[in-house]
Amino acid sequence: MIKIGILGSSGRVGTLLIDDLSTDTEAMVSAVYVSKKIEKTLPEHTVVTNDMKVLFDSSDVIIDFSAPAGTEALLTEVVENRGNKPLVIATTGLNKHQQNLLLEASKIVPILYATNMSLGVAVLNKLVALASKTLRDFDIEIVEQHHRHKVDAPSGTALTLAEHAANARDLNLDEVRISGRDGLIGARTKDEIAVMALRGGDIVGRHTVGLYNDGEFLELNHTATARNTFSKGAIKVAKWIIGKNPKLYTINDALGL
Repeated sequence: MIKIGILGSSGRVGTLLIDDLSTDTEAMVSAVYVSKKIEKTLPEHTVVTNDMKVLFDSSDVIIDFSAPAGTEALLTEVVENRGNKPLVIATTGLNKHQQNLLLEASKIVPILYATNMSLGVAVLNKLVALASKTLRDFDIEIVEQHHRHKVDAPSGTALTLAEHAANARDLNLDEVRISGRDGLIGARTKDEIAVMALRGGDIVGRHTVGLYNDGEFLELNHTATARNTFSKGAIKVAKWIIGKNPKLYTINDALGL
């Protein structure tokens, strides 16, 4: 059995990882990193720890659905203390320092980083790049919707979609992205890519990429209806990354896209 360690085990997706692994025939929860306490009932023999080294030593691969500070601690264990297990990281909202740590750690261990572990979103990214390149004169607007508890905006998934759209047109997303409109702002510029965030209720996640032109428009949409869409996707890629060479991988690599 593949031993999977979990960082972020008390979060929404982390608890689903525990549930999904309890019925998996190839992998099991071996350890959970807990900073305070965990209410979830864990399988027998699960190691519960607040020591990053113990998490590494107890796992064949680690899945991280925590917060940026937790991910930073995980990556620091690799970079400074030579933690030597593959990582699957789904934390969004990383700052520049944490992004640099991610790159440094991927030179030491294989890391798969994805802002969304949904298999459908992985395909959506490819479709957005194709549509953006092919329909170059179309205006691109992205709208994402999430539950009221989500703390970062726009979502990492929406930003990744915007990156695929911008890259397909040889544009720098930082130069063309806008996240709001208010007042007499003038006409829309040709290259701008808007990324808007809506928050409310218990929406799991919905992303719509619209390409608009005179006389026609195309909208590509993905809706997550259950959170274990993300946990199941993470387990799938965690099994895949074991044995891979040190490198920063994407979910597309795992799916062969």
